[in-house]
Parts: sequence; C-alpha cells; structure tokens
Amino acid sequence: MLSRFRLALIGAILSVALTLLFITSRYDVKSYWPEIKSYKSVLAWEPYIDEQPTLQSGAFIHKTPVSEDKVVVVAKTPRESVSWFSKHLPTWQTAIYHMNETDVDPTGLKVPADKGHEAMAYLTFIIDHYDTLPSTVAFMHAHHKGAWHTDTPNSDSVFLLRDLRLDFVQQQGYVNLRCQQNPGCPAECQTNRDDGREDHGAERAMHQAWRTMFGAQLTVPDILAVPCCAQFAVSRDQIRQRELAEYVRYRDWLLATELDDYTSGRVFEYLWHVIFGKQAVYCPNERMCYCMQFGRC
Repeated sequence: MLSRFRLALIGAILSVALTLLFITSRYDVKSYWPEIKSYKSVLAWEPYIDEQPTLQSGAFIHKTPVSEDKVVVVAKTPRESVSWFSKHLPTWQTAIYHMNETDVDPTGLKVPADKGHEAMAYLTFIIDHYDTLPSTVAFMHAHHKGAWHTDTPNSDSVFLLRDLRLDFVQQQGYVNLRCQQNPGCPAECQTNRDDGREDHGAERAMHQAWRTMFGAQLTVPDILAVPCCAQFAVSRDQIRQRELAEYVRYRDWLLATELDDYTSGRVFEYLWHVIFGKQAVYCPNERMCYCMQFGRC
C-alpha cells in the first residue's frame, strides 16, 4: 500500500510540473502584467548584488574584469561618491569626470573648464574618445539615490542601467533615461517666449546658441521638448552621425559663452536629443518607454 501511495504521489507531482512547463512555454507571462504608469507601481524588483570588484584603468576609462562594450559617463562634484557604479554595475565601464576639483585620483578625467554643469563632461568625453567609443554610451549624473527626477524605486539610479535594453538603444540611436514626461514635455522650452522669468534664461539664449551650433540655415524651432534632466543613452553609430568637429564647436560655444552655468547647462539639456537625431519635440509615450526601453511591461 505504501509503495502504491508513493507512486501515486510521484505521478501527481510530475503531472503538475509538466502542466506548468506547458503553460509557461506557450504563453508570454509578461503580456499578463498589469498596466503601469511609473516604476514606482512595480512591486517586485530583483535585488542587485552588493559586491566590490577589482578596478582596472585603461585610457582613463575604468573597467572591471567583467566589463562589457558599454560605458557610463559621469560628471562628479567634490561631495558626490561614485563608488556605487563599480559596486552595483560592474559590467559597465566608467568614465568619471571630476568637476571643480584640484586634488583628484590621477586616473580621474578632467574637463577644460567647469562650465555648463554636466554638458562639459559629456562633450569632452565624446571629443576625447570619438575614435574609440564603446557601442553604447550612457550619460548620467553621479547621484546614486534620492534624486527627484530618477523615476525608479527609491529614485535608485542603479535600475536605469541595470534594466536598460541595449538592443533598444541601438535601434533608436538615442533614448532618454527618464520615461515620465513632466517636467520637460510637451512644450517646456518655448524659444520665442520672453516673459522675463529668471528660470527661462535658456529660452532667451537659444536663438544665438542654435545659430552658433547648427548654423543659420536650420530654423530655430518654436518649441523644444524632452523629459528632463540630461540623462540619456546613445549608440556609437548615432554619436558618429555628426563629425568630431561639430562636437568641438559645441564645446567651444560652451567655453566662450558668458551665460551662467545653470543657463548654459539648460541650453544643452534642451538640445541633446536634437544633437542625437531626434525631432525638436521628443516626448515618447510613457508606457511604451517603460516597456520597450526597460522591459517593464
């Protein structure tokens, strides 16, 4: 009797296992996920490994033994720690630019001037590494957690790169790392508006900046719009759609401008998507952004 009972139990277990295998192979489980409006509505997140790999330095780009053909470019201020990149994202090479620092790690990258916030670091990386770019380049701020504009659980920037679909970046050429449209869309920068507001200085500066960078033959759009806040990923091929001399010209404008850092940085915040091949108004559907770009469907 006991043997028969054991055989029946084993048979039942095998039957259930085969049934589950059939269901999961036949149906796409992701298609049954509920619609989401934000990363914050996703309850289950796979935790990332807390480890500290050994760093290697080559051409001023830090690598780990498991680094892949992708790099994250970061503009770092003195008070910001960037150890979390190598700790939680060891497969990403890192190019850390020290802004406004005199005593830095000798392997740290420098900028010619501390102007335009992250724009100076971004442009300097492209100029200095134009011929040796990895296939995917992400441009990010140094903060790990807590930034209001990072729309992930706990505003944790690790998720932005850990879940980023590199095949989608290659397909699109440029993607913004923020899916939530507000602020930035649908009409953040109105180039013909002159309301005297201090925080609209980039709008008043846009005509002159546009002509210098793109030439007078390309009409300045009435509206420039993109989700904030100057964090994005670009393919190597898309970066090279523009000649090296063009990026040098953009940085020369930044070096020469008398605009304050906030305003000159905002000018570039409204222009990165245009520089990398998108229309003046680039406001992707939020749900599609989460799904196609990060796999959160």
